[in-house]
Amino acid sequence: MWYINLLQVTLSDSTASIAKTASASSEMSLSFFDLAIKGGWIMIPIFILLIIAIYIFVEKFIALKDASKIDPAFMARIKAEIQAGRINEARVLAQNSKGPLARMIDTGISRIGRPLSDINVSIENIGKQEIARLEKNLPILATASGGAPMLGFLGTVMGMIRAFYDMAAAGNNIDVSLLSNGIYTAMVTTVAGLIVGIIAYFSYNILVAKVDNLVNMLESKTTEFMDLLNEPAK
Repeated sequence: MWYINLLQVTLSDSTASIAKTASASSEMSLSFFDLAIKGGWIMIPIFILLIIAIYIFVEKFIALKDASKIDPAFMARIKAEIQAGRINEARVLAQNSKGPLARMIDTGISRIGRPLSDINVSIENIGKQEIARLEKNLPILATASGGAPMLGFLGTVMGMIRAFYDMAAAGNNIDVSLLSNGIYTAMVTTVAGLIVGIIAYFSYNILVAKVDNLVNMLESKTTEFMDLLNEPAK
């Protein structure tokens, strides 16, 4: 029966080894919150930048999406009213519509009778105000895309300084666990700063692209409106 005892000993050793491995893995596992804590106080401004970046992106994305919504028949209806001489009805139609285009067209209609150059300047001024309103806070998002990695690198330097200080203070009794706090701070802040920076960078470029598309659309529609006013009377 010696082989049975040997088998039992082998199984016991394997079970103990598996238990030790599971225990070690559970001890070594860290939650996201634990990692954030190990990053130190520098994680606070990085986290604030993340919240700001997400808020600005969501708010501006929704605003730009709403501003880009245009009734396909809007310009055709405006054209029909103006060609029929119903200027007041055309303006009411523009005022009852939402979005920057409707406000720009309403401004243009309200100045019908003045020189075309004055009408064009008035529309451009309203357009600039609308775009400026939609671009508000985008510089903050751009700042977050560059500032978050810089804060992460600052945390890296601070963590390495702490690690070297602990190593110098330990003298000949250097232990890996002694350096872990400084190294954790260095690595965690670097990763956090880069993640926030990447999120803010892509968010900024997505919003800038949507603003450019909106500007092109507004320019196209206002040019169509000016062409309408330039048409000879029938």
